[in-house]
Amino acid sequence: MYIGLDIGTSSVKAILLGDDQSLIASASAELSVERPHPGWSEQDPDSWWTACETVLDALKEKAPAELAAVKGIGLSGHMHGATLLDDAGRPLRPCILWNDGRSGKQCRNLEAAEPRFLKLGGNRVMPGFTAPKLQWVRENEPEIFARTRMVLLPKDYVRFCLTGDYVGDMSDSAGTLWLDVAKRDWSDDLLAATGLTREHMPRLVEGSAASGFLKSDLCTRWGFDTAPVVAGGGGDNAASACGVGAVDPGSAFVSLGTSGVLFVTNDRFSPNVDSAVHAFCHAVPDTWHQMGVMLSATDCLNWLGRTLKASPGDLTAALGRVDGPSPVSFLPYLGGERTPHNDVEIRAAFAGISHETDDRVLTHAVLDGVAFALKDCLEALGVAGTRIDRVLAVGGGSRSTTWLEIIASLLNVTVDVPVDGDFGASLGAARLGQAAAQGSTEGIFTRPALKTSIDPVPQLIAPYAEAYGRWRNLYPALKQAGF
Repeated sequence: MYIGLDIGTSSVKAILLGDDQSLIASASAELSVERPHPGWSEQDPDSWWTACETVLDALKEKAPAELAAVKGIGLSGHMHGATLLDDAGRPLRPCILWNDGRSGKQCRNLEAAEPRFLKLGGNRVMPGFTAPKLQWVRENEPEIFARTRMVLLPKDYVRFCLTGDYVGDMSDSAGTLWLDVAKRDWSDDLLAATGLTREHMPRLVEGSAASGFLKSDLCTRWGFDTAPVVAGGGGDNAASACGVGAVDPGSAFVSLGTSGVLFVTNDRFSPNVDSAVHAFCHAVPDTWHQMGVMLSATDCLNWLGRTLKASPGDLTAALGRVDGPSPVSFLPYLGGERTPHNDVEIRAAFAGISHETDDRVLTHAVLDGVAFALKDCLEALGVAGTRIDRVLAVGGGSRSTTWLEIIASLLNVTVDVPVDGDFGASLGAARLGQAAAQGSTEGIFTRPALKTSIDPVPQLIAPYAEAYGRWRNLYPALKQAGF
């Protein structure tokens, strides 16, 4: 038996798997995000642990005998969050989250002062990453910075609560910008650029390796027969890749969730910093991955639904199948964008609205706009030498066949759709827990059974390619206009 704990931004989810990876029980607990100032996004670290207690209590109530037999626990979590602890291991301030935009100035200054962030860290210095957040604290909250003994990522604070050990994994730690990603080790030079040393960082392990064991008092509380091993785990996207079996070089998935991700597994470190490609360690040994990341994917459809007072499902159902691009263009930059623009200030826009524009046209435009942004991600990955001919679709948006047909035709790839089931980060985390307990990754990270595969629609390929060319002109025009 194995547990996967996924520390999300909006909730903590736990799943309990059998030895054959069948789902035995699951539970979730909601979290809240605080926004004390415009552009800020924070969360109380102790709320993660309270939520973990809630979901593990629920698993015990639902399946006490199976829970007692758990051998491994895997962790996944939202990346980049700056969790600052004092000498006693207590949080000094709320965690600064991945979607916090306050450190734009610090990003510019760090890139100028230490160019090895781009070479060793393999990524542009963006407000979402951890290093510029610490530089912001250093400059704006010096008393907090001076008291900081340990900097942990969100899931690693939960690990500390579980095991009492300060440990991080390679995939999540690569998102701090303090890791030498090719060497899979902390970089003393990058740490020094923000006034830190290795002593402020947790010990590193691979995501499929053991990081420690559950504390005895917690074993008693939840009734474990023996102390489960706690795996290194992974950042949310790397863990999701483990959940869908995207661990072999060349395997890829597209995630249509709140944000959008085009994820490709690599056998080497392959950065493209000029186009804001994310190049990180994978959660399995000797493997890396690239990501094109857009900050708003299904969030754009959710926003449209709120605005039009209709559910996203009703909007896409009313749209039906499409025979070409929308006459209206949409830029999906509701909260800025990462790949390829690295622009936290750009905002969304519609172009081409007329008297005839209705809800259906706007819905079509939103689906197109998200697909065009994924095409931007694919182009950026191509510059880094990556070629893709098929992807697995996950996330809430993957339930729309129309959306997947647009994406397949625009990206000119086959989109595989798994059968219904949970293939998210919690499953990947549980699989990593199984690998740590068994001491091997052999046979664990299988690909899910497919419900269908969607090929590019021949009559859509040329019109969408032409529409993408027009759409690409909108960002520089919008930027020049001051939006």
